[in-house]
Amino acid sequence: MEQPNSVKKGKTLIILGFITIGILFVIYGRYQDSELLTPSAIESIQRIAYLFYIALVTAFGAIALGMYRYHKGKIESNEKNLSTIIALVTWNPKSRKIFVATFVGYGIFFALVSGTLVYQPDVTFSIHYGAEIPSGFVAPCCGELGYMPKIIIYLTEHIGLQIIPINSVLQVIVSYLVALNTSIAISAYTFSKQGSGMSGIGAIVGAFVACPTCAGTFFSLFIGTASGIALSLALAQLQTLLIAVSIPILLATPYIMARKLRNPDGSCKI
Repeated sequence: MEQPNSVKKGKTLIILGFITIGILFVIYGRYQDSELLTPSAIESIQRIAYLFYIALVTAFGAIALGMYRYHKGKIESNEKNLSTIIALVTWNPKSRKIFVATFVGYGIFFALVSGTLVYQPDVTFSIHYGAEIPSGFVAPCCGELGYMPKIIIYLTEHIGLQIIPINSVLQVIVSYLVALNTSIAISAYTFSKQGSGMSGIGAIVGAFVACPTCAGTFFSLFIGTASGIALSLALAQLQTLLIAVSIPILLATPYIMARKLRNPDGSCKI
């Protein structure tokens, strides 16, 4: 069966968005050689950093629009495949409310444990860093691929934001996948309680794989507070790796649960 036009357009936007993000990281990484920097070069890189974030937000917008079109197109196509079952299960009002609540809630949790949202009660930003409160700036250089440019925002004397590109991308991707897993898992669990015979444990598995940052949080309780800023930064990068490794699991789990919700003829049980 030929895919609806909205599904094709959705796929195109998603792919284009991710390709754009990858290109942005590679191009900006070419400006991270501190030995070649001059005052005039730093001014140019500063402007490029602003353009970087404008393009990054645009790419996120394209991906979000693409996901919406793809999801809606799958509903309209009424095909008998796992992707359509996932779309059907998560399209109802209850599932969408669960999705939004989980996406926002997990996004905040991710920001806390990944170091995006910074709380340092023992540090006074205006004294230790000479910062104006409130204030913010873009740090254009220098760092590893994906970690620059940073946006630093001082909200209060002890609370701030440190926005790192790779963490922002992972935050959006993982929060989306966690929300998707949770909405499917709750729908599947509700269906299992109505006598479908499906294992309750299998139905809620998505909720348990939906916390890839928990391991990093556990280690931070023992490492981050005792070893200072250097180990905290190392932990943040380690946590980024842990989250990246968890993404294949979060991608696979909805399809595993969807198989449990498929009738022999390929249609959805719910």
